[in-house]
Amino acid sequence: MYEYDKKSFAQILSELRRTAGLSQRKAAADLNISQALLSHYENGAREPGLNFVCRVCDYYNVTADYLLGRSPNPDGVDRGADIARVFIAEMRSLANKTEAALEELT
Repeated sequence: MYEYDKKSFAQILSELRRTAGLSQRKAAADLNISQALLSHYENGAREPGLNFVCRVCDYYNVTADYLLGRSPNPDGVDRGADIARVFIAEMRSLANKTEAALEELT
């Protein structure tokens, strides 16, 4: 697994809201909580329950792993695995070409 700058739930929650261009008041209303409670979540003073985490994931269209700081990818796609697959495919192709070239020499 590759390294990335891990962020806390509070940091990610606040960043998602700001990136979406939403005020705390608007996001809180949409998430059916008070602005004060959202503020507490965003500054790390309180931790939410699972139900709220699920609502936030749906609201911002991110995975729970991203929201909880366990993955650097909001969409859940493991780009490291994608890179590895491409690398392996290239290595197989090179091996096949090398094999074909050696057969031509013999």
